[in-house]
Amino acid sequence: MKQVIRRGLKEIIVDEVPDPALSSHHVLVRPRYSLISAGTETASIHQEGVLKELADNPSHLQKIWLASQTMGPLRTLTEVRAKFSEYAVLGYSGAGVVAAKHETVLDLELGARVAYGGEGTGHGESIVTGRNLVVPVPDNIGFEHACFATLGSIAMNAARISGAGLGDVVAVIGLGLVGQLVAQLVKLQGGVLAAIDLKPERTELAQKLGANYGFAGGSIRDQIQAVTGGRGADCVIVAAAAKSAAPARLALEICRDRGRIVVVGAVGLEFPWSEMYLKEIQLFMARAYGPGSYDPAYEKQGRDYPVAYVRWTENRNMGEFLRLVSAGAVQLQPLITHRFPLEEAARAYQTILEPASRSLAVLLRYPAAEEGDAAAFAPKRKVDITAPVRADGAHLQAALVGAGNIAKWHHLPNLKKMAGVRLRAVHSLSGARGKSYGLRFGAQYCTSDYAELLRDPEIDFVVIASRNQHHAAQALDALRAGKHVFVEKPMALTAPECRELCAAEAETGRCFTVGFNRRFAPFYAGAKKQLTRRAGPAVINCVVNSPGISGAYWMADPAIGGAILGEACHFVDLMYWLLDSEPICVAAWSLPAGQQDPAGENNLAASFHFADGSIGNLTYCTVGSRTSGGERVDIFAPGLGVTTENFKRLSIRAGTRRSRSAIWPEKGYAAQMQDFVEAIRRGRPPAVTARDGARATIGCLAMLESARRQAPVEIALDTALALPQAI
Repeated sequence: MKQVIRRGLKEIIVDEVPDPALSSHHVLVRPRYSLISAGTETASIHQEGVLKELADNPSHLQKIWLASQTMGPLRTLTEVRAKFSEYAVLGYSGAGVVAAKHETVLDLELGARVAYGGEGTGHGESIVTGRNLVVPVPDNIGFEHACFATLGSIAMNAARISGAGLGDVVAVIGLGLVGQLVAQLVKLQGGVLAAIDLKPERTELAQKLGANYGFAGGSIRDQIQAVTGGRGADCVIVAAAAKSAAPARLALEICRDRGRIVVVGAVGLEFPWSEMYLKEIQLFMARAYGPGSYDPAYEKQGRDYPVAYVRWTENRNMGEFLRLVSAGAVQLQPLITHRFPLEEAARAYQTILEPASRSLAVLLRYPAAEEGDAAAFAPKRKVDITAPVRADGAHLQAALVGAGNIAKWHHLPNLKKMAGVRLRAVHSLSGARGKSYGLRFGAQYCTSDYAELLRDPEIDFVVIASRNQHHAAQALDALRAGKHVFVEKPMALTAPECRELCAAEAETGRCFTVGFNRRFAPFYAGAKKQLTRRAGPAVINCVVNSPGISGAYWMADPAIGGAILGEACHFVDLMYWLLDSEPICVAAWSLPAGQQDPAGENNLAASFHFADGSIGNLTYCTVGSRTSGGERVDIFAPGLGVTTENFKRLSIRAGTRRSRSAIWPEKGYAAQMQDFVEAIRRGRPPAVTARDGARATIGCLAMLESARRQAPVEIALDTALALPQAI
């Protein structure tokens, strides 16, 4: 399909990317029209260049500096340069026809006329979005007007939060598209509306659409005082887009004592404390479309909120907005200033950025608008990037599954440098991201269909770097398709998944490894070398601080493994590898479970007992400071003390003291990938096997179970796998 892409910092192109694949509780829509959200979308187009962007946002420099501390200056520079050609998707509001739906969606039929929203949906010929972000379109509304539903729901949420009622004087600052919609909705609530903008033509339009007053110049405060009898506005809704705090300051100036300010636009929020205090102003933020916004359970998993408790959700706001349009209560035609075919998207954005164009609502029209039956649509989920290269026996051909940061920062650069290895394909549910990675790292094609990789006879091995909950199923399918597999940790989230993968590894004879890079990191390798020289049991103490795994970040969700199965598995494997001894029992305690953030299940202190008598302590937390150390491992054995920190320091105390340090951390990713490729070539097992992946998962499951039971739990790996010990 064709999709609108921002390439680099400011270039708008229309490129061919794979059609998106359906997932649970989602529908696929063939758009007829989509609406460009001028403020949100153009904010990410940095027309004035990178230096101006850095000057306006110094925090970017801090991010670059922090990245250099973990990746080193050369790799950081490479990533910064890649930003100038990286693909990003723009857009989130449109209308079209349902062309496909997941079996979990029961209340929409193929061919249904719908409006859709959703962050990341973009402007493309095929859109996949959650069922709760799709609403039916009334018969008397055309697609041109239906595509306003998402922006309309944003405006409606702001109007609801304002609490404006009959006779309330409401000032709307900023009369772009959202501001114009807010103004009309506030009038419907019974408000007396004062429309404020720097552009006189916009205040005039607002007055034609029902505003009682329009102010575009002079002393806004004096004018508001004049029409309110000196009281000031009961409520001020800030719908402007500005980097300065001027709109917020104006809102405070014109708001009455104990009035309300509602912020829906992206503006600076710097208020003089004394004025806010003396006026006792109430400040509200309007979050996107309404309740449900940014909640993955609502938007992606289809879990609605009960109407008795949450009357106006995202979906219900979208539907109500279209009802108002259908009834003629909201006027949209006067807001439409420009229409462009999809192929001319670059001109559409240029029009928005050109002040002389006086643009307001700019629509994109799709080729599908000329089509008949959307249900006859046949998706194209594979797009060629370079000319095909046939297998020559001298090269192994690789495929990447999951276009995330670990693939971008480590696996793909390592594969690109490796002699005798070619990247053949990139799989991503996001067609634009898959195409971007494919272009950067020289893939022959990208696809949104995982089965495409499994059917390709020229792919020798797959590198699975998708989200944790998909690892086991994707790895199992790849093994059964005859592919060698490198799967990122965790290998699996359950004991049955571990059993299946261990059995498949044995049955297929394929090379299978799990991404436990610490075994290959130089300083950890140095620690193991010291430990193997000492007889007798040891004590290991691992302390890990991961404050980034919190909030709405998907890895923080205990339902899909959380931080323990997702990250602490590294250290279960590390302790086993250092000691070369099986863990046989664990006792663990967690912070209180059941709360959303911080998730108690992600914060554990555990003590492991190993078969050789050794003890391993693991403290894993997500509640620490971001300035605290990331990881520290202390190892004590007879006559020996070893400490490693953050891949940067190794201290050895064995009679004398020796220390080594590195400016930039070396985490072992490249060495492990090299070991895996050599294992394929030589027909030997890789250093890390499915059994190692299973041990780490089962050890973490035992840790979590011990914390739940508040009692020690035995770890019997062979029993859990129900396999002979030789496997």
